[in-house]
Amino acid sequence: MPTKKRDFYYNKAKQMGYRSRAAFKLKFINEKFGLIKKGDAVVDLGAAPGGWLQVAKEISEGTVIGVDLQRIEPVEGAVTIKGDMTSPETQAKIFEKVEKVNAVICDAAPNLSGNWALDHARSIDLSKTALDVAAKILAPGGNFLVKVFQGDLYQGFVDEVGRRFSRVYTYKSPASRQQSAEIYVIGKGFLTTGIRKGDVLDLAIDGVGKNGDGIAHVDGFVIFVKGAKQGSRVKVKITDVKPEFGFGKIEKGH
Repeated sequence: MPTKKRDFYYNKAKQMGYRSRAAFKLKFINEKFGLIKKGDAVVDLGAAPGGWLQVAKEISEGTVIGVDLQRIEPVEGAVTIKGDMTSPETQAKIFEKVEKVNAVICDAAPNLSGNWALDHARSIDLSKTALDVAAKILAPGGNFLVKVFQGDLYQGFVDEVGRRFSRVYTYKSPASRQQSAEIYVIGKGFLTTGIRKGDVLDLAIDGVGKNGDGIAHVDGFVIFVKGAKQGSRVKVKITDVKPEFGFGKIEKGH
C-alpha cells in the first residue's frame, strides 16, 4: 500500500499536470541549490516520462532538451531526442540545438533486479555515465544533478563528482519516500582545468591582481597567490579552485 507521503505527491502531481511525483524532487532541489536559473540551457538525461523536463522548462524558460532511449511524449517548449545519451550521434544532436549547456540533470534509475548489491552497482554505473556525458557538454561553471542509490560504491562516486566541480553536495528530497535509498548528488561549478584543491605547483608569478596578489597562468587558467611578487618563482599549494580561476598560498620555506 502506498504511503501517505507518496499519495500526497502523487495526487499533487496529477492535480498540477506533472507526469510524475519526481517533478517535486527537482523543485525542492532547485529551490535549495539554485542549479537551474532563468535562461539556462538544460539537458535532462533519461528524461522519460518527462516530469523533470516539465519543471526544468518552467524554471529556465530557455532551451531544455530531454534525452531518453524511450520516446518522450512532447513537452511544450522543450526538445526531445530519442537515443543513447552516450552516443556521439545523440550528443551531436544536443549541440545542434545549443552551443553550451548550463545544467545537466539525470533522474534515471537502472532496471531493478531485486538483488540490492547488483542494483546499487548498476545505479552507480548509470550515474558515472551521466557524469561522463555532462563533462562533454557542460559549459565551464555549469551544474550537475544525478540520482544514485546509497551503498558501498556511493562515497567513491561523490568524491569523483567533487574532483570535477568546485562544490559537491548530497541531498535527500522531502518528496522521496522515507524508506527509499535514493539520494541526489549535486555538482556546482564545472571545472575545465586539471588543477585541483590540494595540488602543489611550481609557478612563475607573471602578474599582480587588484588586491596585490601575485598572478600565475597555467594553460590559460589564472591562479591568485597571496603575498607572491611579480617575477618570482614559488612553490604554491592550491587552496581553492573555481571554474575560471583558483587561489593558492606559498608553501612554507619558499
